[in-house]
Amino acid sequence: MSENQPDGKKQIALNIVSGKSKHKGFGAGSIDLNSMSPVIIDRGEAKIDIGAMHAKSKVERGPNGRQVWLVWVAVDRTPEGRMYGGATSCEMLIDDEAKRGWKILADHVNRMDYALKRRFMLDDLGSEDKAALKSLLISHNEEWWDASPEELKQALEG
Repeated sequence: MSENQPDGKKQIALNIVSGKSKHKGFGAGSIDLNSMSPVIIDRGEAKIDIGAMHAKSKVERGPNGRQVWLVWVAVDRTPEGRMYGGATSCEMLIDDEAKRGWKILADHVNRMDYALKRRFMLDDLGSEDKAALKSLLISHNEEWWDASPEELKQALEG
């Protein structure tokens, strides 16, 4: 296995599974990833790549990926009518040439959950992306936009 790391980088250690912890009670039976290390084998060479724990290894991210955003938007119904009640953004990388895409599934699931829980998490979007989202939301239903919380409107400014 190749253990060479780029200049100045700390060598990544391979964790060894041990049986010294016998956890019982709350959380028993859950998966403990502290004793797990991802190894990527590519073109006959094996490397430890911690990024693989979150679907972000070098091979998964791809060399030509362009950033694309997925935004989860939750619509609320109130006695006064409907409004945009939650919105969260998540990153994806798309390589058109290779016809591949990469995302962190757990992040997408969590962000969808946050939108459903009426949270706004749009800080990752650039100003152009924010303007595009704002324009879409307004053109889709201006009444919903007008009734939406100020938090959403402020998140999509600039």
